[in-house]
Amino acid sequence: MPPRPTDLIHHPYVPPAGFEAPQPGVFKASTVLFADVAALRARDWKHKDGYTYGLHGTPTTFLLEERIATLEGGRQCLLVPSGLAAIANVNCALLAAGDEVLLPDNVYGPSRLMAEGELARWGISHQRYDPMKPADLERRIGARTRLVWLEAPGSVTLEFPPLAQLAQICRRHGVTSALDNTWGAGLAFNGFDLGAGEGVQPGSGADIVVHALTKYPSGGGDVLMGSIATREEELHVRLKLSHMRMGWGVGGNDAELVLRSLPSLALRYRAQDAAARGLARWLQGRPEIAQVLHPALEGSPGHEHWREACGPDGLAAGLFSVVFHERYAPARVDAFCDALKLFRLGYSWGGPVSLAVPYDIPSMRSAELGTWPHRGVLVRLAIGLEDPADLQADLERALGALSGA
Repeated sequence: MPPRPTDLIHHPYVPPAGFEAPQPGVFKASTVLFADVAALRARDWKHKDGYTYGLHGTPTTFLLEERIATLEGGRQCLLVPSGLAAIANVNCALLAAGDEVLLPDNVYGPSRLMAEGELARWGISHQRYDPMKPADLERRIGARTRLVWLEAPGSVTLEFPPLAQLAQICRRHGVTSALDNTWGAGLAFNGFDLGAGEGVQPGSGADIVVHALTKYPSGGGDVLMGSIATREEELHVRLKLSHMRMGWGVGGNDAELVLRSLPSLALRYRAQDAAARGLARWLQGRPEIAQVLHPALEGSPGHEHWREACGPDGLAAGLFSVVFHERYAPARVDAFCDALKLFRLGYSWGGPVSLAVPYDIPSMRSAELGTWPHRGVLVRLAIGLEDPADLQADLERALGALSGA
């Protein structure tokens, strides 16, 4: 007689406890089962002392949250489906109609679009400030300012701001600050405690640190995930309540992939950093290039601030941008990008494949602030794990396309 479905669903066997392996187990659930009604009613989803529903956490997501909190130097962490979702969660938790949020002029593009779109429709205003001029942030903070976003370095153009000064201004005005630390990956500097070496100042950084785990923590270009780290319990609970009401959740298999990649994070970050610096220095000597934008290179905007945050021998991501001489029309720069073979055209970074993307920076910047001084076309290069010599040869071959050669 074949088994009944009930026998398969309610099978009595339970595997023995004590299994241990290098990689943690993967738990996937929407429904979580309780022993009795008293347990169901007593369980508190706001803290990691039990399980209530898949959206509120499983052993797999709890484990990843704790490891990311450690990576960032925080005490609590929330996981969301993308880096942009982390930004959205912070905005929704902390802002209401009549409030104002301040964004750096070189802010991550979708964050600006969110302020211009959803936040504006909800009656939340925004201003953009020059992140390289702390006095500009100071003068823009007003009675309605509730949140200031920080980025280090700036999206695409990679200016490294005076983070400690910006964070100090926010604290002095009693305004919450949130830092996008995706570039630093929790390795180049600590977003909560700024400074390098013996100059680290505890509590000198942001109140909230968000991270697109899509990038270096994933490392494979195949996972979308974000995190929100905090140190203050009250702030964490406020963010978590919004997190619950919006229904954010991440899949167990995605959490597994990030957990699997975390042990190699520092090795990959250092390798991509070293390769990027070598290629950036080589491009500094090319006649086609007007400027190379890389925080760790002297002459790049904010280099001295990078030294303050990361140290003179500190880390930097495998990411930099090049500005072509203005004599090259956008169509010629597009031809350069199309001629690349190892560098592929695509957004994001932190994975094994090197990427290139041309940007129209003037359309992304505030005309009022005038923070973009160049007239040439910019191309951002994200360095993967290929042999740097092969990448240099690819770039050199593609540069020939600028003149139509």
